[in-house]
Amino acid sequence: MAQQRAVAVALPGHPIRGLRTIGHHAGNFARTKPLGAFGAGVAIILIIIAIFAPFIATHDPRETSAEHVFASPGSEVWLGGDQLGRDVFSRLVYGSRISLYVGILSAFIGVSIGTVLAVASAYFGGKVDLVIQRIVDALMAFPGLVLALAIMAALGSSLNNVVLALSIIYIPSSARVIRSQALAIKEMDYILAATAVGAGHWRIIFRHMIPNCAALFIVLVTVYLAGAIVAEATLSFLGVGVPPDIPSWGGMLNGAAQRYVEVAPWLGVFPGLAIAIVVFAWNLLGDSLRDILDPRLRGAR
Repeated sequence: MAQQRAVAVALPGHPIRGLRTIGHHAGNFARTKPLGAFGAGVAIILIIIAIFAPFIATHDPRETSAEHVFASPGSEVWLGGDQLGRDVFSRLVYGSRISLYVGILSAFIGVSIGTVLAVASAYFGGKVDLVIQRIVDALMAFPGLVLALAIMAALGSSLNNVVLALSIIYIPSSARVIRSQALAIKEMDYILAATAVGAGHWRIIFRHMIPNCAALFIVLVTVYLAGAIVAEATLSFLGVGVPPDIPSWGGMLNGAAQRYVEVAPWLGVFPGLAIAIVVFAWNLLGDSLRDILDPRLRGAR
């Protein structure tokens, strides 16, 4: 029995060996990219806070109290109260859910659609490439925030509409970036071999070309995730993002900027710090992943 257990532990697919491999890679990442490890740590903390928000928050984020109106940061309300007597700390905790939801979904959907369009454009070429790239140029002609505002004005304020608007503005930029790599992949020998054995167009695109764009895909998702958090906060600050009753960091800044900066400055300080730290951490993580996953930068390291 002891020999069987030893053999099981030594097998390559054993869970313990897999955990050790993950720990080894994580340790190497922390040693070689300390700033990226810091960004990953902040991202993990944010995810934990968003998942366990009901247990971390000390109050109901929508509950109002006359006793806590403009209450200073203290023991009962850790980060103070807002103009309606709501707990700022609890609203920050629940606002992390909105930021992660909007950031992850909009970045993933936008970059995924952009990747498919870019690879298809590079593979087929000709008129297909011409039409797709002219549509991309038309979308990129509009500033991202202006396009998002126009979409929100047409669809109305809601959380899912914010995700849709941000996904649309990330499609052209991601398509333009990934197309350049897809053009190089198209000329590789394995694409020629797949074509020679009779593989279909979409099989080549989804089985051979898109997987080889995975490194750039991951980097773009992390970078755009940080941008989506800022964009969501901007839309909520302008009053066209999520509804006012939903706790979000941008909505908290909007409430702080109206009339209460001099009376209760902490209403704008804490949401602003949360946005700045989270976006900075995601950008550090994205830069580190780019350095590790991009084959062109391996020689430089």
